[in-house]
Amino acid sequence: MKPKASNYHKKDKKINRAKSPTKNGRQSVSESTSLPKLEVVLKCDNVGCLEAVHSIIHSIALPEVAISVIHAAVGDVNKSDIFLAETGSRLIIGFNIDVLPKLDHLLSEHEVEVRLYNVIYTLQDDLAKIAVSMIPHESREAILGKAKVIALYKSSRKGIILGCDVLEDRLALGDTFRLISAMGPVYTGRINSLHIENAAVQKATKGQKVGLKIPDFKKASIGDLVECYTSKRQKGPPSWKPRGGIFRI
Repeated sequence: MKPKASNYHKKDKKINRAKSPTKNGRQSVSESTSLPKLEVVLKCDNVGCLEAVHSIIHSIALPEVAISVIHAAVGDVNKSDIFLAETGSRLIIGFNIDVLPKLDHLLSEHEVEVRLYNVIYTLQDDLAKIAVSMIPHESREAILGKAKVIALYKSSRKGIILGCDVLEDRLALGDTFRLISAMGPVYTGRINSLHIENAAVQKATKGQKVGLKIPDFKKASIGDLVECYTSKRQKGPPSWKPRGGIFRI
């Protein structure tokens, strides 16, 4: 007798609870909600295969991505699988099965991707690559210039002009900068105005004295540091996004 998919789904929930990522035996709400999630629907040709593939998926251990099976059943991909996949990452993983006829349009309309495999380790490698692509790329910061606040001039009711001595590299219009006091960063903004004496300038270089206007902050002090910087996102594989359709891997 062919096993019922719903019976396995109950078992699947138990496996998910037992295998959920933990830290010191516990998983905080903030940890589980902040991680990128890869939630898949799993379909296989028999229960033994379903259990084996489920175990393989849980063996993909990435602390930066929460991988889970939200529904698992035996048989070809059907219409209800597509709607179930929409509640997760819109990804259906199929092993040794196919897709029922006339579902191409529905997959495209709902942007659900079906990936079909017949080699279990190909499935494992492919799913791991998808998960790795979902890890947020870190940004690397580069310092563009530094200056020391040596004077303060009143600019407006809410603003101030910082008299700065450029210590390293340059300050330039358009730069993102932070104002650092003895207690740490106190303000972040963008340079929109630079003056050397009465002349507006595009940039000031090491050794020059320059006035930097801050229109909406007054709590600066002589001796504070102005630091210009830029953040560059490190290169990595493009993040996976579901393409509505069927892909045989």
